[in-house]
Amino acid sequence: MRVVFLENVPSVARAGEIKEVKDGYGRNYLIPRHLATPATGVVLKQIEAQRASEERRTAKLEAAAEGLAQELEGVTVTITAKVGNQGRLYGSVTNAHVAAELAKATGKAIDRRRVLLHEPIRSLGTYPVEIHLTSSLSATINVVVQGPDGQTA
Repeated sequence: MRVVFLENVPSVARAGEIKEVKDGYGRNYLIPRHLATPATGVVLKQIEAQRASEERRTAKLEAAAEGLAQELEGVTVTITAKVGNQGRLYGSVTNAHVAAELAKATGKAIDRRRVLLHEPIRSLGTYPVEIHLTSSLSATINVVVQGPDGQTA
């Protein structure tokens, strides 16, 4: 029996895949639990239309992300923070701080989860920070952390 999977089934198939399964498995397990539906001509056309729509949407998002990546590449963001005696910050600079300052600098809202800091910044200096835009596209910005009087190191 040929079925189209509606949901991911571990070690069998992922949602949207068309696979041949044993008749009993399809009729008694997959179809009653709405994990799959029989692969009829109408269903196959719907799946193909969904895939084409998803590809168009993905292409549009990739083009927008590519433009944003070119705009962000090489941007320098300056963050002012309170500093102790030896150049260590009181607290730290996190991805949320970087995203907020980047939004102020560029006028583009960047989600804080897109800012990749391996660990929070805890001292003065200049740091390269990666902004993850899509699964295959990212931009690198420079973050300058300075004290209230303008010292950077």
